[in-house]
Amino acid sequence: MGDHTTNKIHPVTEVNIKSVAPPPHASSSLRDHLRPPSPPPQMKAKRGFSCCKCLCWSLSILITLIIIIGATIGILYLVFKPKIPQYSVDRLTISQLTLNLDFSLYARFNVRITAINPNKKIGIYYQKGSRLSVWYKNTNLCQGSLPVFYQGHQNKTVLDVALAGQNQYGRTLLAAIQEQQQTGRIPLDLKVDVPVKIELGKLKLMKVRILGNCMLIVDSLSTNNKISIKATSCKFRLKL
Repeated sequence: MGDHTTNKIHPVTEVNIKSVAPPPHASSSLRDHLRPPSPPPQMKAKRGFSCCKCLCWSLSILITLIIIIGATIGILYLVFKPKIPQYSVDRLTISQLTLNLDFSLYARFNVRITAINPNKKIGIYYQKGSRLSVWYKNTNLCQGSLPVFYQGHQNKTVLDVALAGQNQYGRTLLAAIQEQQQTGRIPLDLKVDVPVKIELGKLKLMKVRILGNCMLIVDSLSTNNKISIKATSCKFRLKL
């Protein structure tokens, strides 16, 4: 038999290589080296004093402005003595209240309103975008708007305003109105939303809104007949 060469495979010994962390004092030394130097205590004190001084100045200016504005408003109030304009509903006529083919109710009212400016030194500029509407028990019947005009000091202006509208629940609404009409007391609510500009002498102030409503009790809603206003109560306020 010939010689056979035998190859032996020797196992490879695993060597564990562990990373060695730098000593704690070396890492701390490196961080201290990279960290920016802290400002000296005197500089920190100066910065804190400057911020406090700036805040005090800002508060002082703000308080001063509030005092000046309050004093100005108080002086203007004492000089001009402003009063809210007064309004009344003098007449109401109905030119149309008909049920359409689609069972919607078309209404056309004409309202005469008297506007009184009781102020001696204040004028009122009535602006675009006003809205007047007549409601019956939370249901809008018709709406319109006031004309654009200027009302002078202690002036009374009579306005005839046309209102028109259409309600889709016409059959039910007309039946309710006719039933209420038998009592001779029909409640209506005239809602008013009017943008105005106030004139103090020659100075025009910012735009405000006159909001309010007039609760009316009328005897009838018949068309082309004289309608008697049995009771009326109006309340108005200014909204900035």
